[in-house]
Amino acid sequence: MRELFRWSSKWWPGVIPLVVFWAIACWTSTPPLEADLAARSTAALRDTVLDKRRIAVAGRDITFAADAFSEEGRRSAVASVESVPGVRLVNDETRLVPEAKPFVWSAERDVVRVTLGGSSPLPASKGKLLEAARAGLGGVEVVDQMNLSRGAPPRFDSAALLLLDQIGKLKDGKITISDTKVSLSGMARDLGGREAIAAALRNLPEGFSVAANEIKAPPYIFQAYKDPVASSVTLSGYVPDNNVHAALAATAARKFFSEKVVDNLKASVGAPSGFSQAVVPALGALSRLSTGTLVVSDREVKLSGDAFYDAAAVQIRAGLGKDFPQGWQFKADISVKPAAAPVDATVCQQLFADLLAKGKIRFESGRDTINPDSAGLLDRLIETALRCPTVNIEIAGHTDADGEDGFNQALSEKRAQAVIDYLVKAGLPANRFTAMGYGSSQPLAGNDTDEGKAQNRRIDFVVR
Repeated sequence: MRELFRWSSKWWPGVIPLVVFWAIACWTSTPPLEADLAARSTAALRDTVLDKRRIAVAGRDITFAADAFSEEGRRSAVASVESVPGVRLVNDETRLVPEAKPFVWSAERDVVRVTLGGSSPLPASKGKLLEAARAGLGGVEVVDQMNLSRGAPPRFDSAALLLLDQIGKLKDGKITISDTKVSLSGMARDLGGREAIAAALRNLPEGFSVAANEIKAPPYIFQAYKDPVASSVTLSGYVPDNNVHAALAATAARKFFSEKVVDNLKASVGAPSGFSQAVVPALGALSRLSTGTLVVSDREVKLSGDAFYDAAAVQIRAGLGKDFPQGWQFKADISVKPAAAPVDATVCQQLFADLLAKGKIRFESGRDTINPDSAGLLDRLIETALRCPTVNIEIAGHTDADGEDGFNQALSEKRAQAVIDYLVKAGLPANRFTAMGYGSSQPLAGNDTDEGKAQNRRIDFVVR
């Protein structure tokens, strides 16, 4: 026994450095080992679909946490970590992401942004929707409020991407998927947008259907502004088609005899029934104003501005809606421009001549009925007559040389008298005017061309 003690006293001092070396080895090798296991565990999870994954290594033991999107996927991920060489124990802290019942996703647009909300089935789906929204909405701010949830119907991604294309056609509104039911509400950005959205919804993936489509079309607006300073009439807004466009532009050219017509009209779907039948007489009323604005919004006509004289304002207010189709509404806010200063006979004659050089009083063919297109010109002539109240005026009728002389003579007299009747109805004294018919005896141009004949068919105002 004494010999054993003597022998052990010789080797135990050598154990101390061995223990020290062992501790140093453990301390220096553990961090690289843990880092290696963490890297290999992460690599093993490369092909798994997880969210919020976290790996913590203590020696050869791994704590693994993540949100999985199916039970099978969760188990497969845990098994992948357990199979990493060198791993002794896996502490499983994985869980399934919550299931959404119903599974709801939405895209909502306001003036400045688009907000994606509700649920998305996978991180890849969420990223795909955000990327599509930012790429397809022209720089509009995209706000992500989507959560990750289980329970998405089959072909969800395809349906959501198709609906994101439609949010770009909205001025404001919301599109929602609830399981396989699609609901839409809001205002289309452009005319035709509502129809385009409805057409796109026919391409929803199999299994999806439209539960509600409450997309409204923007107001169908036609506008005309008469500017006396620029001597122009600007047409803007929408017309149903190119044929109506051409017809309204021609109407404006006839009615606004002295103004330049600026045509900014565009053809678009969505015009209310009776559009042309309302716009044409409304343009006629605008032509009788010194300055004015015409706004046709859906089936409502609003006319505002200054008439040339009191009686014209009364006539315009009373007659605005008479020729409108049934169901159309109108509002007339008509005042009277301030009376211009009186002028002498010479200036009066020059004013009449200037007006009649820009436009002609038109009549129905072969008759003494004044064409409504001449109302604006007649109002300007009446305004001028009011500025020279002390002079007498001859209304002289002229025709071209077509037809018999007797007929032309009688027609020229009747047309001159029709003009006087119009002036008297406007409030001017009848005794200031004399009707004279000259038939074809005083031509301004040759009667061998249509252009020359048109110049010869005229009414002159002659100050006496």
